[in-house]
Amino acid sequence: MSLPFYQRSHQHYDLGYRNKDLHTTMSHYQQEKKRSAVYTHGSTAYSSRSSAAHRQESQAFSQASAASYQQQASQAYSLGTSSSLHSQGSEVSRKTASAYDYGYSHGLTDSSLLLEDYSSKLSPQTKRAKRSLLSGEETRNLPGNYMVPLYSGRQVHMGGIRDSEEERIKEAAAYIAQRTLLASEEAIAASKQTTASKQATASKQTTSTFQQEETFEKKSRNIAIREKAEELSLRKTLEETQAYHGKLNEDHLLHAPEFIIKPRSHTVWEKENVKLHCSVAGWPEPRLTWYKNQVPINVHANSGKYIIESRYGMHTLEISKCDFEDTAQYRASAMNVQGELSAYASVVVKRYKGELDDSVLRGGASMPLSFAVTPYGYASKFEIHFDDKFDVSFGREGETMSLGCRVVITPEIKQFQPEVQWYRNGAPVSPSKWVQPHWSGDRATLTFSHLNKEDEGLYTIRVRMGEYYEQYSAYVFVRDADAEIEGAPAAPLDVVSLDANKDYIIISWKQPAVDGGSPILGYFIDKCEVGTDTWSQCNDTPVKFARFPVTGLIEGRSYIFRVRAVNKTGIGLPSRVSEPVAALDPAEKARLKSRPSAPWTGQIIVTEEEPTEGVIPGPPTDLSVTEATRSYVVLSWKPPGQRGHEGIMYFVEKCDVGTENWQRVNTELPVKSPRFALFDLVEGKSYRFRVRCSNSAGVGEPSETTEVTVVGDKLDIPKAPGKIIPSRNTDTSVVVSWEESKDAKELVGYYIECSVVGSGEWEPCNNNPVKGSRFTCHGLTTGQSYIFRVRAVNAAGLSEYSQDSEAIEVKAAIGGGVSPDVWPRLSDTPGGLTDSRGGMNGASPPTFQKDALLSSKPNKPSPPSSPSSRGQKEVSKVSESVQEELSPPSQEVAPQEQSKSEPPKKKKDPVAVPSPPYDIACLESFRDSMVLGWKQPDTTGGAEITGYYVNYREVVGGVPGKWREANIKAVSDAAYKISNLKENTVYQFQVSAMNIAGLGAPSAVSECFKCEEWTIAVPGPPHSLKISEVRKNSLVLQWKPPLYSGRTPVTGYFVDLKEASAKDDQWRGLNEAAIANKYLRVQGLKEGVSYVFRVRAINQAGVGKPSDLAGPVVAETRPGTKEVVVNVDDDGVISLNFECDQMTPKSEFVWSKDYVPTEDSPRLEVESKGTKTKMTFKDLGADDLGTYSCDVTDTDGIASSYLIDEEEMKRLLALSQEHKFPIVPTKSELAVEILEKGQVRFWMQAEKLSGNAKVNYIFNEKEIFEGPKYKMHIDRNTGIIEMFMEKLQDEDEGTYTFQIQDGKATGHSTLVLIGDVYKKLQKEAEFQRQEWIRKQGPHFAEYLSWEVTGECNVLLKCKVANITKDTHIVWYKDEREISVDEKHDFKDGICTLLITEFSKKDAGFYEVILKDDRGKDKSRLKLVDEAFQDLMTEVCRKIALSATDLKIQSTAEGIRLYSFVCYYLDDLKVNWSHNGAGIKYTDRVKSGVTGEQIWLQINEPTPNDKGKYVMELFDGKTGHQKTVDLSGQAFDEAFAEFQRLKQAAIAEKNRARVLGGLPDVVTIQEGKALNLTCNVWGDPTPEVSWLKNEKPLTSDDHCSLRFEAGKTAFFTISGVSTADSGKYGLVVKNKYGSETSDFTVSVFIPEEEARKGASEPPKGNQTSK
Repeated sequence: MSLPFYQRSHQHYDLGYRNKDLHTTMSHYQQEKKRSAVYTHGSTAYSSRSSAAHRQESQAFSQASAASYQQQASQAYSLGTSSSLHSQGSEVSRKTASAYDYGYSHGLTDSSLLLEDYSSKLSPQTKRAKRSLLSGEETRNLPGNYMVPLYSGRQVHMGGIRDSEEERIKEAAAYIAQRTLLASEEAIAASKQTTASKQATASKQTTSTFQQEETFEKKSRNIAIREKAEELSLRKTLEETQAYHGKLNEDHLLHAPEFIIKPRSHTVWEKENVKLHCSVAGWPEPRLTWYKNQVPINVHANSGKYIIESRYGMHTLEISKCDFEDTAQYRASAMNVQGELSAYASVVVKRYKGELDDSVLRGGASMPLSFAVTPYGYASKFEIHFDDKFDVSFGREGETMSLGCRVVITPEIKQFQPEVQWYRNGAPVSPSKWVQPHWSGDRATLTFSHLNKEDEGLYTIRVRMGEYYEQYSAYVFVRDADAEIEGAPAAPLDVVSLDANKDYIIISWKQPAVDGGSPILGYFIDKCEVGTDTWSQCNDTPVKFARFPVTGLIEGRSYIFRVRAVNKTGIGLPSRVSEPVAALDPAEKARLKSRPSAPWTGQIIVTEEEPTEGVIPGPPTDLSVTEATRSYVVLSWKPPGQRGHEGIMYFVEKCDVGTENWQRVNTELPVKSPRFALFDLVEGKSYRFRVRCSNSAGVGEPSETTEVTVVGDKLDIPKAPGKIIPSRNTDTSVVVSWEESKDAKELVGYYIECSVVGSGEWEPCNNNPVKGSRFTCHGLTTGQSYIFRVRAVNAAGLSEYSQDSEAIEVKAAIGGGVSPDVWPRLSDTPGGLTDSRGGMNGASPPTFQKDALLSSKPNKPSPPSSPSSRGQKEVSKVSESVQEELSPPSQEVAPQEQSKSEPPKKKKDPVAVPSPPYDIACLESFRDSMVLGWKQPDTTGGAEITGYYVNYREVVGGVPGKWREANIKAVSDAAYKISNLKENTVYQFQVSAMNIAGLGAPSAVSECFKCEEWTIAVPGPPHSLKISEVRKNSLVLQWKPPLYSGRTPVTGYFVDLKEASAKDDQWRGLNEAAIANKYLRVQGLKEGVSYVFRVRAINQAGVGKPSDLAGPVVAETRPGTKEVVVNVDDDGVISLNFECDQMTPKSEFVWSKDYVPTEDSPRLEVESKGTKTKMTFKDLGADDLGTYSCDVTDTDGIASSYLIDEEEMKRLLALSQEHKFPIVPTKSELAVEILEKGQVRFWMQAEKLSGNAKVNYIFNEKEIFEGPKYKMHIDRNTGIIEMFMEKLQDEDEGTYTFQIQDGKATGHSTLVLIGDVYKKLQKEAEFQRQEWIRKQGPHFAEYLSWEVTGECNVLLKCKVANITKDTHIVWYKDEREISVDEKHDFKDGICTLLITEFSKKDAGFYEVILKDDRGKDKSRLKLVDEAFQDLMTEVCRKIALSATDLKIQSTAEGIRLYSFVCYYLDDLKVNWSHNGAGIKYTDRVKSGVTGEQIWLQINEPTPNDKGKYVMELFDGKTGHQKTVDLSGQAFDEAFAEFQRLKQAAIAEKNRARVLGGLPDVVTIQEGKALNLTCNVWGDPTPEVSWLKNEKPLTSDDHCSLRFEAGKTAFFTISGVSTADSGKYGLVVKNKYGSETSDFTVSVFIPEEEARKGASEPPKGNQTSK
């Protein structure tokens, strides 16, 4: 039985699934299979079973298969003729062969035919197993150890498959039906052979039939046994599968789609077919959708073009007869409840180059448009015209609309089809369910199936033919649908997802133009899960900010959203639904999309990956506040690097600024993604945030805290636009221009409204915000007078309306009433203007820009090239119809026509075009460019000059050439650099000025200037110097940059000054380095002195000429001069205030920042009244740092300034916070303490409390009140706030907050008691309670402890309290009482137990018990293991410290170094070293301990033993050293003493001595013989002599003295007499010394014994010399 390639070298992971019976059945089956050919290229030969067996099996599985089989089997058995049997067998064979051919034609290998390999049938399939779609060769080429990992986990592997039970039963039934079909054919063949061998007679038919069945039964018995085993195995498989699905928890097996085989990109030729294949896994089974350029492919709309199939788990997209339009990016999107995953592939259709096939031309097939070839050769030009064009269109939400026009192309070539592309606001329009483009061959249409306000915009059709193109544009307006509730607001638009992750999705939208007549209160956001039709509301209260994070999503699910606006009348219609978005992290989406594809192997093995256990994740990084509004704050961070293999979750904590009381925000549900949105924050309060990670191992350390974040909308509503100017356009339209809102952030666009003069009713002109500063309002009534207003919109809301424009009558702009702003240009079409323009000039089409199409910043038209050609254009080519309608007239007619057409204006001079500029000069010349300068016109026409246009022409040989445009857009400065000129060529120039009335007459033609390299490179002089803020020692000098900046830009300025009366050589510079600012505060002036100033500009080439002088000015502070004063009011509003009492009726206050006017700044608000002015900061921040000055016009330079630097800003913000949100100052924050009886006291102290102060006590965001559990008290005199609790229970864990309200001031303090902190506090409270109970009787004030005394003894001691005379104390060791000799009197309260010479035998558990009738207390001291070792270490340390200094002692053997200790223990390690090296102990050098002496013995010392000796005593932790220097005199003296002692020892050893034998006294009776023997020793042999009464005694007959063998001396008196009495002595002597042994001889007479006893002589003794 074949196995997949990845199982050939690995053991099957679910072998337990295959029992012994199944193995036996498998082996039998395989042997049988080898004997009978299963199939060979479609031919099948199987033995069949009996009809009864067929009937039983078919009834067990399927009625349909049973009926089919019975019919075939009965026919096989009942037919008696060979022809019938043959025909029946042929029919079955034909069906079998066709089944095989079907599988073979679809590219399936033998193992994947419809018959299917029996090994795969009998082998239980593994989990999520699928058939392999790889050929045998591909399978063999794959790596042998390849495994497809789906996900990691520790789940138990389960046998069986993941398909539904119904599909499994169907598969089994199909297999049985196919097998019986083949078996019946085998039976027919066998029956035919049996019948042919016998005669077919009528009389023997019964016998023949019986024998036939018997033969059939014999032939199929083995097969019947085998099939019975298969049936049992299959039944077991089905039962196990059913049990598996019964126990299956579907949620645990759900997983997102995964592409096993991704579609592959293709490059094909035209007219060829291409197939894209992919295979997807996932549960539930994903639904796959094909897209082309992000638009779903509709098979029915393109019949025959696309074929989408899904067979055998393989999804295919076939594109028939590819053409160039099929070049696109194709996406296969797989989606289920777990999420969505896409795979991309590109199809590139290549075109043939070179000769065209005549047959193709004759066939009339459309050719690629890039050829630009006609049958007669290359076309020189294609003419493209638009007929029956669509005009400005108006629709309503929900309606249908179609835009179209007929396209006429000459010359007409049927084989060539144009490329038609639609654009909306410059962006290509892609087919979708909302809009569909269509090209019929001569007409292009764009159909809207359901109009929405998102469809409003400028639509452009571009037709391209080869290298030539034409385009036409018109605006489409979409009105709001009728509201269901009258007065309800319109629907929002452009609902999109800004950010998506597991926990939330941020939705944004645009506010509608129509609010229903009352302000919009906010918006409701609805969500709907993809695949359902149930909408649910996401927010309970309306949100005003046009962004909102939607939470409560299910990870991996896809959602769509819509938004509804609400006002006081009701809720408006919902917006168009957003695109589906999945609740997944971007990193997860990227991971799924970037997951490498693996070949499908037919089976998937779930691999396990051991997780890293016990790894607590580290802190997150890069925590920041990405968005903050009054409703929510969004945090973002990066996951930690240390986190193990398991997933992590996050806990977000917040803290009020100025405290360290951190509160967990998401206490119930942890955050899964590294972003989180916080709600329910107090607006105006300041917070800090941090994040912790957690997993099964625990909660990690917190991240770094964020910067201080003040809750509130950071995005301001934009300021209202200004200067609304309407201009005539057509009979039904007006062009409205305005000044854009200044400093507006994240501007979405503008809404324009119009109103018939006198009606008071306003109508929106656009329902989709437009960007830019001009818009064409269509659909107006001819002859009516209208006024207009504009307001800006961003996510924060809609601005105030601008001031109403002047009234204008709607009529065509004929005869000068048209502003040049509305002249159409090639790259600049006003919003809503119908335009047709060509692009024949180049091969590549012009790039669309949205701003250009919507005229956000219109390019001004080029001035006329000559007086005779005014009103014509050379660059832009406009269609004749538009030219006739909008061609600008001559300048002479403009003022007259304007005065006729416009209504009269009260008290306002008419606006005319400006006069020509003059004095054109060449400021600088390069090789290919020149810089021109000119003077402004004498008259501006009553309006501000908005720009200049420059024309130039070549002059060759004195003959001027044709005028050309130098600048497409107007320049605002009176200088301009003309580039791309020819070197050494002479040019002439003329300049025209322009204002709102139009373009003025050109200037006189300039002199001839030659374009050549000049050497003038430095900048010109600055101009418009101004002196302000004059004080006695300072002033401020301002200037404007030079008109001519030189060859390189100006990099800075130098300021010079001198006294007004000083000479020119006394100028001195005020700044050593160039300054970039165009102002300077001059310090250090002398009061009363007059000064003049000048400024010079510098660039890379050098310093330019100085400016004109400013001054003279006298340095003095004029009387009444006032300064700008900063103020912070009670509401926390920061403002700068200035007052001037010297104003004139025409005087005005002008505020500036860094000396640049702050007019219409969105961050500032200026209010002036009378002689006072105030500039208020809306939200003081880093962007507001700078110098603020206030100038008073029409006065003698009255001005003042105020500097706000970073330090001042911090001071003002702190003061604003204090005033805006006054707080009750506190001396101490909320704290907790445990009282004596275990009571818990929460307390804080305020600096001051009034009599009206109130306190709310909050626990876990719920207020608690005084009762049995809580006792509360406020001392308003001291400011102490207290709350008492008798006992801490488990449910008391959480956050405690005291909220103080004292008038307007508020304050609070929070204490977080959770986790280990609370458990520790609870444990401490319980301990204190038990301690209080314990102290009611005799108790230990200090528990048992040990101390090592100076004598190195161990003293166990404890301190007792509340003792009486009846209190007993008992000591125990190891639960055995210790008898103590002395009795404690408890006077000093100290009980002790002294243990002398402490050693290992004293280890154990010591306990002392106090008891009397009031109770008892005990203290236990553990002196085992580490505690005993610590004590032994201290004892050893004390012993080491008691060691005396090392001393030197000489002995007969050598020199000894020694020290004494109190006593010695084996735990005290002794180490000796000599000259820094450890001593190796030998027989000559030894160390040891004798009693309390620790010594080192050096026998037979030599000079090598000189040096420094160190004895180190190691107590187990530290070493204690004693040193001695055995060298020099110390060694010499010790060595000499050693020699002496050694010699003395030798002499002592070898000197003559009496070893023994002589008594001290000898008493003998007279007449007796006296014999004494004595042993002597000496080396050399000593000399022996005798003494009697101190006189030498010689040997004679009476007294015999002998010395034999040098060892024995004999003393003999043969008969003693009284004369022999006396003192005798034996003297032995050699060269080492002598020794005398004395003895006394007393001779007595028996009669006189008693009488003489008293007069005995004294005993003798031994002396040695």
